[in-house]
Amino acid sequence: MTTEGFADDGTMLKDFAQLDLAQEMLTSEQTKPWQTGHTARMLFKKADFRMVLISMEKGSVLKEHHADGTISVQVLKGSIRFTAQGETHTLQANSLAALGASIKHEVEALEESAFLLTIAWPDAEKLQTMKHREYGTQKLRQSE
Repeated sequence: MTTEGFADDGTMLKDFAQLDLAQEMLTSEQTKPWQTGHTARMLFKKADFRMVLISMEKGSVLKEHHADGTISVQVLKGSIRFTAQGETHTLQANSLAALGASIKHEVEALEESAFLLTIAWPDAEKLQTMKHREYGTQKLRQSE
C-alpha cells in the first residue's frame, strides 16, 4: 500500500522537501525511551540520496559499520565521538564531518546528541561493482 507522497519502499515521490529540524528532533525525543539508546528517522529518501536524523542518549554507541555511499555527519545537538580509519574525532553541535564510501566507522554519544546523516547512495550498477573492503553485504560477497 502506498502512503500519500511515498512509494512502497519509502522513497519520496516529490523532488522537494522542507524540514524543521528542531521539530524533527522534538518528535524523536517524544519516542523515548529508545530500547537501544538511539533512534533513527528517515527524513528524505531518493534512489541516490538518504537523509536520516539520528538521536542518541549519552553513552550510546553505533558499533562499527559502513555505508555504501559517501556520507556526511552534521551534529545538531550535543557531541559525539566519531572513529574512522584509526582516528577518533570529537564532533560538537554545528560541526560537520564527511567520509568516503564503504569505510568502517563508529559513533558514540558523549552526551545526549542528535545528528543529521546524509548518504550519497550509489546506483545499483555501481553498488554491485564496489570494492567493499572485505565487509560488504552477504549478497555482494556471493556475487564476487
